[in-house]
Amino acid sequence: MKNNIDTIIFDLGGVLIDWNPEYVYLDVFEGDRSKMKWFFDNICTSDWNEEQDAGYSLQQATEERVAMFPEHEELIRMYYGRWVEMLGDSISDTVNILKSLIHQKDHRVYALTNWSAETFPIALDRFDFLHWFEGIVVSGTEKTRKPFHDIYELTLNRFNIDAEKAIFIDDNLRNIEASKELGINGIHFSSPDQLKKSLLTFDIKV
Repeated sequence: MKNNIDTIIFDLGGVLIDWNPEYVYLDVFEGDRSKMKWFFDNICTSDWNEEQDAGYSLQQATEERVAMFPEHEELIRMYYGRWVEMLGDSISDTVNILKSLIHQKDHRVYALTNWSAETFPIALDRFDFLHWFEGIVVSGTEKTRKPFHDIYELTLNRFNIDAEKAIFIDDNLRNIEASKELGINGIHFSSPDQLKKSLLTFDIKV
């Protein structure tokens, strides 16, 4: 089985690209992490952001949230109004792994990302390595997202991927578990060094 791997699928945020709303809000909250955490836990939550990753309009989502929490309007509008500032640098050591895999030409390499279709073009312009993939499935474009099975099935079908011969790399364990339910091999990403070691278990050296 190990030697049969012919396809590697990367998540983007947290694996190849550093994105974090703290880059904006930690300064806004003057370094008070408890206040910032409360805001993320109760107002602009990760669940709310994921709705936009599945194709919901950023403007509509913002207006609805402002209507729910008018006392936090300024902070809510910052979430997508200053989104570009939340987009950090590439995770260079993982990019180097990607580069090595592509140069080896032993595997097809794709990306599957939870990302708003409205903001993904910004990343495409900023990061050249996004153009190295043979294909990218963007959740916001497809109107669904990980960990729902349909986005994995769409990816497999669109690129003619055999699940048992593929590895999916993601920093969110929930997404890895969902991929495994469909027979896709998974690597739960925590660091570039850990990724190298995990790939070795599939006889893939980078």
